[in-house]
Amino acid sequence: MFPTISFEELLPEVLKLEAVGCKDWLTNKVDRSVTGRVAMQQCAGEIQLPLNNLGAVALDYQGRRGVATSIGHAPAAALISAEAGSRLAIAEALTNLVWAPIEGGLTGVSLSANWMWPCRNEGEDARLYSAVKAASDFALALGVNIPTGKDSLSMTQKYPDGKKVYAPGTVIISAVGEVSDVRKIVSPVLNPSLGSALLYINMSRTALTLGGSSAAQVLGEQGGAAPDVANPAYFAGAFSAVQALVESGMALAGHDVSSGGLVTTLLEMTFANLEGGLEVDLTPLGALNAALFAENPALVLQVQDLARAKEMLHRYGVEAVAIGCPTQARTIRLFHNGQKYKLGIDELRDVWYRPSYLLDRRQSGEAQAKARFDGYKRQPIRYRFPQHFSGTFAQYGIDPHRRAASGVRAATIREKGCQCERETAWALHLAGFDVKDVHMTDLVSGLETLEDVHVAVFVGGFANSDVLGSAKGWAGAFLYNPKAKQALERFYARSDTLSLGVCNGCQLMVELGLITPADRQKPRILHNDSRKFESGFIGVEIPQNSSVMLGSLSGATLGIWVAHGEGKLELPPGGSYSVVLRYAYDAYPANPNGSPSAVAGICSANGRHLAMMPHLERAIHPWTCAYTPLLNRADDVTPWIEAFVNARKWVEKMRG
Repeated sequence: MFPTISFEELLPEVLKLEAVGCKDWLTNKVDRSVTGRVAMQQCAGEIQLPLNNLGAVALDYQGRRGVATSIGHAPAAALISAEAGSRLAIAEALTNLVWAPIEGGLTGVSLSANWMWPCRNEGEDARLYSAVKAASDFALALGVNIPTGKDSLSMTQKYPDGKKVYAPGTVIISAVGEVSDVRKIVSPVLNPSLGSALLYINMSRTALTLGGSSAAQVLGEQGGAAPDVANPAYFAGAFSAVQALVESGMALAGHDVSSGGLVTTLLEMTFANLEGGLEVDLTPLGALNAALFAENPALVLQVQDLARAKEMLHRYGVEAVAIGCPTQARTIRLFHNGQKYKLGIDELRDVWYRPSYLLDRRQSGEAQAKARFDGYKRQPIRYRFPQHFSGTFAQYGIDPHRRAASGVRAATIREKGCQCERETAWALHLAGFDVKDVHMTDLVSGLETLEDVHVAVFVGGFANSDVLGSAKGWAGAFLYNPKAKQALERFYARSDTLSLGVCNGCQLMVELGLITPADRQKPRILHNDSRKFESGFIGVEIPQNSSVMLGSLSGATLGIWVAHGEGKLELPPGGSYSVVLRYAYDAYPANPNGSPSAVAGICSANGRHLAMMPHLERAIHPWTCAYTPLLNRADDVTPWIEAFVNARKWVEKMRG
């Protein structure tokens, strides 16, 4: 198929396709951590690239059960064969979902089919019928249901000169299933363990073909026959076998083969790391171009114990080929029928990332988009835990199933549009507080006075939808309602109180001058330099400080979530505040808002009142953190719980 171009020349063009290239420009502007129960979102690894196969959220704060979802579609293949397109869409959704331990396995999965088709054009109604029937038959053969869906059957664009453009007939499959343990979800990021191996499983049971592939699209061709799934029973068995590996913890990493083919899969498994690469022998897979670029449904697993993994797969009747292993060199060394090839991972990662940069220029401007493109690979998340940290509930005297009241009361305070009160309340409860939910209407009406509260937390969100600017409307509710204003003033006049403002709550505290009440010139919070909402999991450093909540974490470097559009802290010199939190890097995007000196949080001079833009309440458990050192995934808590425990101990000490 490639008579005039080598695969080394073709690969960069494939990586530049929108369907294959980096989607950072999409993922960095949506809140991917809201609820504090998100166990997996788009981004992975130490440099947080959008590579994850699925999304997952825990059902509650106490348990480890969750719900996972994934997507599949194959529009290019559907142009060749509507029936194959349906089966491939279902297959892709399932090969994305397989990395989460699904309760009940494949029978615990439900699908939704969204049909996009240019009906009422010659031949398209018949093609749609064939596609729907193929999807139904394939789902029945797999033992999964499709209880719902949506139709968009007017996908035709007409122009004044009489021309018509048809959208390719496409079904988008959404898969969902209950997860038995969100901590066991497998990431596509390669584990650097040098003793491990990569296994390739062809889920299609058909010969590798380039029909409907990204490589064919680059060359302006259909590419011949579309790939397909020849044996639904085998596909179901392979799904179950991989589920067993995931459930047992034997799968160190895993990625599906879809857009871009196997070579893209292998590269993406290495992109989110800064070190290490792969050595891969593709000889067993047949012709080189087909092995590299075919988009037949397939899986690549990294396993520590190759013999044991193969034995388990064999029990399910599944064939797997050992194709490679991790190496220390930052390359992918390919072997095929005696020929050797070398791919530079970092160079190709920039090629893959470039489409995101080009699209980001339209939303962030050239300067910010270029800063993001230059900075993403230079700002890895690093951890430096406090020496006393063990990661266990027992260290902090925490009973996660506590029902009895402790007598130490805290309040989460919220306004219309705030949405972080639940995760905040859970963090406070876990630390030993009795938590009450206080809405601004309670304070405005006088129903709540905060007289029995020792800790007040102004939660994150979008108070009043940020119509007047971040937290400005919320601040007005305090300033211009006598009872709310009086409750606030009396709370801050007491010597036995602490307060915390996170994100929107930080904006409120700064707007009201609660950190520096005696200063004439007060801090301000401005729009992010990027002029857009920024969401991400980033590194922060906690300098030496005397904050009640963060003092014991002095010297630590930790990962944390940010999600805000206005977070640039403008601090007057010589103010009566102390800096207690900084972004780990001064440059964008690790400093997501452009705060001078990378300031992320400030505290009152007496150490009692803390305002910070990052969401510590969303990073309490390791499984809610988008990147943690591998050995800490099973810990009960992260060091951020210590801030809330410190607050509880301080109140207890003040009360004698």
